[in-house]
Amino acid sequence: MSFIELRGVLPPMITPFTRTGDVDFEGHVKNINRWNAEDLSGYLVLGSNSETPYLTESEKIRLVELTVKHAAKGRTLLAGTGLESTRETIRFTNLVADLGVHAALILTPHFYGGQMDDKALVAHFREVAERSRIPVLIYNVPAYTRLMISLDAVRGLCEHPNIIGMKDSSGDVPRLAAMKSFLPPAFNLLVGTAGAWYPALTLGVRGGILALANLAGSQCSTVQKLFDERRYEEARKLYLNLISLNTAITSTYGIAGLKYAATLLGYVGGAVRSPLLGLDEQASARIRDLLSKSGLL
Repeated sequence: MSFIELRGVLPPMITPFTRTGDVDFEGHVKNINRWNAEDLSGYLVLGSNSETPYLTESEKIRLVELTVKHAAKGRTLLAGTGLESTRETIRFTNLVADLGVHAALILTPHFYGGQMDDKALVAHFREVAERSRIPVLIYNVPAYTRLMISLDAVRGLCEHPNIIGMKDSSGDVPRLAAMKSFLPPAFNLLVGTAGAWYPALTLGVRGGILALANLAGSQCSTVQKLFDERRYEEARKLYLNLISLNTAITSTYGIAGLKYAATLLGYVGGAVRSPLLGLDEQASARIRDLLSKSGLL
């Protein structure tokens, strides 16, 4: 398997829906064309912020096809292909591999959470890695799965030649530091929330898959650029300027908040898919205010 170095900022792409609940594929392409003009290193299609659990397989395939077709040349394309069973994860990962993505992000299976101990998770990720035609990354997002993959499990998986990285969305900076202490230098440890972006950079993390990048990708990338230029105070100030907005469009108001903010900034946010609900006027006003205070609106 070919090795991929993952650096810079990638948005976990939102999936716009029409008011009738259909995927707005034209809107998805419009978003890609706009993101192509921004300072991003690649894209994640079918991530958590894509409302992937609510998509049919045919919708997923079409979103991947359009992303591969319209993404700017030279950008790294990841697809979230993790399903609950190992068998289905392998099948869907290889199906997506044939469409042209570069690597797969594999969510920790979690429905039978009590049985998903280190032994089960290590066996799952190893089998997926062995049988996948593209490199894979571990996806740890306890806010959604209610399951945290252990450091011991990561230690047991990071040497596998086809497991090239991990997206850690825990927001736990000491955990990132602990992993950096034992992970091989070439292993792509990616931060999964802009709330931990600047601290992660100080630990040597060099890539982030950030929900905030759907609407502030260039600003997120500038934090890294300033840091790499050793302009640490400027990087820190820009990061701090984005924190309140990031909290609002992730933990506070979720995907509805993210899509509303994106819409206000000219992207095709679209509706959320039921059973998710849209924002009330109070939440909408709060997001407008935060966009204004951050200088984005």
